[in-house]
Amino acid sequence: MMIMNIREEVRIMLFSKRMTMTELARRMTELSGKHYSQSLISHKLKSESLRYTEMKLICKILGYRIYIDIDEIRLGQ
Repeated sequence: MMIMNIREEVRIMLFSKRMTMTELARRMTELSGKHYSQSLISHKLKSESLRYTEMKLICKILGYRIYIDIDEIRLGQ
């Protein structure tokens, strides 16, 4: 099983929707009222410092949903 990091996943999502990082930044700025640039998003992805709320916004823009799967074995159940 291949494990991707958040940067790779967002790049795949962008590619599948034929959207650039610059366009994503513009849409994030419009929807959130906070300033996002292509370089800021790239930095957050590279340093893995993207907030959960920012990831939810990215998913909303790109038409994806976030699912959390609880690993019962890891939780000792």
